[in-house]
Amino acid sequence: MIQLPFKDSIYRTDSEKISPFVRTFPGLTFYSRFINIVYKSSVKAKQNRYDDEEWCQSSLNVLRALENVGICVEIAGIDNIKQLDTPCVVIGNHMSVLETVILPAIIVPYRRMTYIVKQSLLEYPVFKHIMRSRDPIAVNRKNPRHDLKAVLEGGMDRLKRGISVIVFPQTTRSHSFDSTKFNTIGIKLAQKAGVPVIPLALLTDAWGTGKYVKDFGGIDSSKNVHFSFGEPMLIQSRGSDEHHAVIQFINRNLRKWKDER
Repeated sequence: MIQLPFKDSIYRTDSEKISPFVRTFPGLTFYSRFINIVYKSSVKAKQNRYDDEEWCQSSLNVLRALENVGICVEIAGIDNIKQLDTPCVVIGNHMSVLETVILPAIIVPYRRMTYIVKQSLLEYPVFKHIMRSRDPIAVNRKNPRHDLKAVLEGGMDRLKRGISVIVFPQTTRSHSFDSTKFNTIGIKLAQKAGVPVIPLALLTDAWGTGKYVKDFGGIDSSKNVHFSFGEPMLIQSRGSDEHHAVIQFINRNLRKWKDER
């Protein structure tokens, strides 16, 4: 399985020359490739040929497509994932489609993973075949008690099978981070399963939110993309300290990255 070339636990996009046309129309260039990647992946998933290696490769192809339109990506702290000898719960903020499609290229070479997703994503045209093949945990976000039960039962099942779970506790994607809307469902799952939590901070607003189709927003190649994985934490007591630590980790990184712009 192809691994990104990390150096000292950090990956950075190599600079490359971008044509004036691509600089002017990054979205047009990127989406033409992205749609093709998704379509081919969906066909394989429908034929039961979309395994972890295929998922990692298609995710990497999307990453390269973003880099080819001038977006620089930096990923830090991957050793916090690599050095674990147990599955984990990764808890992060949620900004755009970008992290959903890029995280497999980062994590899957080292650890099997799946997502907690909205039930509606499993009915999304074309993309539904990909998502269903990844054994996700589905929630409807209409009944919090039902969703908590689904996450705890489904998450325990995946974690026992060695599959790490990615949790975005925000109720929806947002380019701003509001800690008051950052629930503790990931903390509860990690506590019940007895596995560590890995905080994940990300800045992915280079992929915007669409006006008419939410997933197809503008691509801004002037904005760098950042991922940072924190050190693993085992949940103690009720998990309030760990929940606060995850929020602090995200806020600290977001402030740093935005100050660098």
